[in-house]
Amino acid sequence: MSKPYMLTYDLNSPGQNYDDVIKTIENDIATVCCKYWESSYLFRSNLSPSEMIDKLSPYLDNGDKFFITEIVNNKNGWLTQSQWNFINQNIYD
Repeated sequence: MSKPYMLTYDLNSPGQNYDDVIKTIENDIATVCCKYWESSYLFRSNLSPSEMIDKLSPYLDNGDKFFITEIVNNKNGWLTQSQWNFINQNIYD
């Protein structure tokens, strides 16, 4: 069963290929996701955080930073109503 997660990252080495990281997150890790922030995702996945990092590791080096955490439905923020609707209907279903 999928769970809600938040992932944030910084690829710090010059010339990093964000496309492979983004493609892996959106196609191989997330079952549904939203990307309303730079370098952060809110998504659902059937994978554990360790399994997610295993999928991302070919595109990372020692200078990169990744943080993945399972999240609960206790939230607040500054988003549009359509963004809140998507989150409430798809991330916290």
